[in-house]
Amino acid sequence: METLGTRLLSLPRHPTSKTVNNDHDDPVLSRINQCTNLNQLKQIHAQMLRTGLFFNPYSASKLFAASALSPFSSLDYARKVFDQIPKPNLYTWNTLIRVYASGPEPLQGILIFLRMVDESPYYPNKFTFPFVIKAAAEIVSVCVGQALHGMVIKASLGADVFISNSLIHLYLSCGDLDSAYRVFMMIGEKDVVSWNSLITGLAQKGCAEKALELFRRMDAESVKPNDVTMVGVLSACTKKLDLEFGRWVCSYIERNGISVNLTLSNAMLDMYAKCGSLEDAKRLFDMMEEKDIVTWTTMLDGYAKLGEYEAARRVLDIMPRQDIAAWNALISGYEQNGKPKEALAIYHELKLSKIAKPDEITLVSTLSACAQLGAMDIGRGIHAYVKEQGIQLNCHLTTSLIDMYSKCGDVNKALEVFYSVERRDVFVWSAMIAGLAMHGHGRAAIDLFSRMQEATMKPNSVTFTNVLCACSHAGLVKEGKTFLNQMEPVYGIPPEVQHYSCMVDILGRAGRFEEAVEFIEKMPIVPSDSVWGALLGACQIHGNVELAEKACSRLLELDPGNHGAYVLLSNVYAKTGKWDSVSRLRKHMRVTGLKKEQGCSTIEVNGVVHEFLAGDNRHPLSKEIYSKLDEIVARLKSVGYVPKKSHLLQLIEEDDLQEHALKLHSEKLAIAFGLLYMEAPQPIRIIKNLRVCGDCHSVAKLVSRLYNREIILRDRYRFHHFGGGHCSCKDYW
Repeated sequence: METLGTRLLSLPRHPTSKTVNNDHDDPVLSRINQCTNLNQLKQIHAQMLRTGLFFNPYSASKLFAASALSPFSSLDYARKVFDQIPKPNLYTWNTLIRVYASGPEPLQGILIFLRMVDESPYYPNKFTFPFVIKAAAEIVSVCVGQALHGMVIKASLGADVFISNSLIHLYLSCGDLDSAYRVFMMIGEKDVVSWNSLITGLAQKGCAEKALELFRRMDAESVKPNDVTMVGVLSACTKKLDLEFGRWVCSYIERNGISVNLTLSNAMLDMYAKCGSLEDAKRLFDMMEEKDIVTWTTMLDGYAKLGEYEAARRVLDIMPRQDIAAWNALISGYEQNGKPKEALAIYHELKLSKIAKPDEITLVSTLSACAQLGAMDIGRGIHAYVKEQGIQLNCHLTTSLIDMYSKCGDVNKALEVFYSVERRDVFVWSAMIAGLAMHGHGRAAIDLFSRMQEATMKPNSVTFTNVLCACSHAGLVKEGKTFLNQMEPVYGIPPEVQHYSCMVDILGRAGRFEEAVEFIEKMPIVPSDSVWGALLGACQIHGNVELAEKACSRLLELDPGNHGAYVLLSNVYAKTGKWDSVSRLRKHMRVTGLKKEQGCSTIEVNGVVHEFLAGDNRHPLSKEIYSKLDEIVARLKSVGYVPKKSHLLQLIEEDDLQEHALKLHSEKLAIAFGLLYMEAPQPIRIIKNLRVCGDCHSVAKLVSRLYNREIILRDRYRFHHFGGGHCSCKDYW
């Protein structure tokens, strides 16, 4: 931390003893400064023990400081030296606390501090507190920090700016922004570090607007900012995605002659890239005389996040050094922009090239891509890689694995991962509840939520969304009402629009339309498009034309370009035989240029993901697939199958032979491909981007019985497990 390093420079030399006046009086002590390695220092240590020089507090502190702070320092050896000193002076205690506070074991720094208070004759001074406060910040312990703050006040050191700056950093690290601000306001003469600490901390903790307000105050009070200030301010601009103010900050830096080092240049570049101005980013990038791996990766990440994949790839190819952060930026860019196949292709290239080793971020992004595609074979391979490499399953990886297995159709494997780990945060619990919900295991999801309470894990907003979805898929109306009503009074979580949408969905799916409408009318917030969309979707299931028209009208008022609203209403009309209304809607969509999302189904066979669109003939094995499909339809008709033509308009818009059109739905093509190229008893797993239509649902049930094959189909909302002529949803979806 800057304040600690700066303060150390002013540490005074300790008072000399009667036997040793200064380093020059004793040749042994003067040689300590000339040591270049640990062995030389150990030889001096031995000599000091033989001559008794080691038992002088100042001499011992000199040796100890070299063992702890020199370029060749060894914490293990330094600790042994410290333990040999009969009466360590205050400088020695402070130095040991400092070393631990800055190292991998900050808790030890606090324990040494407690020993000093208990065993030594010294009370902590203005040099002690910044070090031990830093240790408390490192372990993110606000309780320890508050205790130390009390000791500072008791020692009448509350006015010390260096200690105050340390306390600001501590409180910000612990997320206590109010206490950090109070300490800041108590400082009589704030230095630039005081302002920097609070500005940077607020920006990092998501309070970007407050950070910018503080910078404006700093400027108004004529406190001259430095490069560290501007890095914090630019970070706040980036968090706010405020390109206009970010540009003003860059011009402010130039106008005020603030020294621009590599760190500040990278902060400006990051601001431009994340705020969406690739032109400004490219101009700055080309002007930068010095570039490091952060510079290159920032530029690559900017291109990738804005969908400029070719440019991102060019940056990766010309980088002087391709570290894993650069590969992660490209993989993440594809994955977050709905291009999971491309993300997996980059991951495979990384593995084959062996240029860099995949890390946790790589694996999380790649598992998310697998989840989107339903690529379980690849996901299993990543899980195996985690085990082979001995990578510890932290909560991020655990959540990603549970999400991948759940969305790829193997909820039992997701549960296995869930129960295999000892540490589960709220996101791990929430992911497992979501997995059970999407597979229709509503009761199991609610039971897991109860166990979450028993484990004293506090749920969050996402947890409740998942629990309410579980109630919706399982038709648990009473339970859904209970959970929604408990959110704020019991758990302190105010319901948000997604929770209200879930409740409307719960009531609507159950056919309780009067209740659903009354619920919407009494909502404490204005109903959003998702609320009306949930009601419209329920109207489609039950064929409620009048309410569907009302819901569609309200939805289009909020989102005029929502093609899905027209499609859902068209489906309601088709289901109830109102073909004139269907034609009118289709004509309106053609005139206004609205096009519905095209149905797409994917299926993974031997680690390769195959994609099918409705009526697709792009696949190299199309001839065999359509031949198999003809066989399937003929076999289904022999047992009485009749196509449900009322479902035609869910997936196509053009006039055609209705029966033929239904046969070409993407999930039917995927089922035919699975029967051809996946050997029994391997389940046929299909991922669909839209809600499965009633005809395809009926076909999948019959195929599962006639061909004795398990079919697992994920549509936009949930999973359907078909087997023996039945579906796990019990026709409630």
